[in-house]
Amino acid sequence: MLTGPHEDNPHLVEDYWEAARRPLVSLIFLLPLLLIYEYGVLVHAAAAPELVRNGADNWMRAHLQSLGLSHALLLPAIVVSGLMAWHCIGGYSWRIDRDMLLGMCAESLLFAFVLIIAGQLQDLAFQQLNLKTLSTGSSDTARVITYLGAGIYEEFLFRLCLLPLVFGCLRLVRIPRLQAAMLAVLVTGIGFAAAHHIGPAAETFQLFTFTFRAVAGCFFAALFYFRGFGITVGCHAAYDLLVGVILR
Repeated sequence: MLTGPHEDNPHLVEDYWEAARRPLVSLIFLLPLLLIYEYGVLVHAAAAPELVRNGADNWMRAHLQSLGLSHALLLPAIVVSGLMAWHCIGGYSWRIDRDMLLGMCAESLLFAFVLIIAGQLQDLAFQQLNLKTLSTGSSDTARVITYLGAGIYEEFLFRLCLLPLVFGCLRLVRIPRLQAAMLAVLVTGIGFAAAHHIGPAAETFQLFTFTFRAVAGCFFAALFYFRGFGITVGCHAAYDLLVGVILR
């Protein structure tokens, strides 16, 4: 049920900081991004969608195709179904405050700017070491589509799927909870950075980008834990769009 902030009894409105972490709220928040991304791929690169799709999207689709599952809408359906199942199993409230979604937009932008500042500080450090970075070119439209997909599917793969899996495996071998959480964040952060240099669309290895992506992966993992999946996706997509298109 989508309600305004003052409808019914205001005392029943769930605290924003907890409510924004709910799976259903995350789904409603990221659904426009998901629809724009899938529509953009269909319109902009119908003949060769793999050239525009985000890497994580391509990897998961390739795995599904190896299992004989190749429908174009299957992966987004898995994302939607997974969040809905998480919401139902967790027994979360179905109430959603419209202003909550605006707050999540603001948080996403705020954390994206924090990540931009971190990148600028790293860039200054690398300049002191006389290390250069390379840049690649593609059309703005293609970049926008790819960056939206990165926000959704990279976070779905590395944070929603792999982070709990790695943490669970570490706990199975009796590593204490805090150490297991820290290791899971580190492992998935490094894996997130390394994934950009694997496969047919692999980028040329650069120490700057690899290091920053590893830091960003750990940042996204912490954000996922403290602020939920939706804000993490929003932050990732906002950062990519700001750095890759708007501020480029």
